[in-house]
Amino acid sequence: MGYVIAMAGKGGTGKTTLAALIVRLLKEKKAGSILAVDADPNSNLAEVLGVEAKETIGQILDDISSHPEKIPSGMPKDTFIEYQVQSAISENEGFDVLTMGRPEGPGCYCYVNNALRNVMGKFIKDYDYVVIDNEAGLEHLSRRTTRSSDTLLIVSDATRVGLKAANRIHELAGELKIKIKKEFLLVNGCDTDSEKEEIKNIGFEFLGVLPYDKEIEKAALNGGSLMSIKPEAASLKALRNLGEKIWQHL
Repeated sequence: MGYVIAMAGKGGTGKTTLAALIVRLLKEKKAGSILAVDADPNSNLAEVLGVEAKETIGQILDDISSHPEKIPSGMPKDTFIEYQVQSAISENEGFDVLTMGRPEGPGCYCYVNNALRNVMGKFIKDYDYVVIDNEAGLEHLSRRTTRSSDTLLIVSDATRVGLKAANRIHELAGELKIKIKKEFLLVNGCDTDSEKEEIKNIGFEFLGVLPYDKEIEKAALNGGSLMSIKPEAASLKALRNLGEKIWQHL
């Protein structure tokens, strides 16, 4: 069974950046097979990882909805969807990527979310690590995109608004009885001791801080991949020091 590391947090806190950095570090450690899951309808994890996403789950469901005749005679619809989603996994050197996306037609993306949730249970066992970049806010928890995780990383900035949102995510995960073995707060862009002391008053375990990183800013401005930033980048150095708590069994 794969080891699941899931990201949560309000928009703009750096969840996708953190997910990509964790994929990079797991790849560096040669920890085993890795599946990076972009469960955010506003998908950009593949781009940050420097790869091109294949078909998204949203596109697959749109196509099946428009062309039901593509489902082979005698094959259940769910089985065909699972096969198509498996084919949409982008295989890369050291990690694979699966992208949720959103339907292009009318209606919400709840069906896309359900399809992702259903196939995840089967895919998890095929990888040593699964890193999930969830959408911003609380919706993915209320829809149970993340049914369970070995580690839930709630990402925040050092603002009171950000920390309040992080605490609410923590509370909601408890209310929904989502199975989480380890839960941490990780703060982006916090450098002063006074800020750190305020953060330590959060209602669950404070993991640490990722400092402001010029390398990441440069990659974001130029549309570059986080897989190519320098190994001595400040964020990577900090995350290496925190990593053993995130994946303690290594």
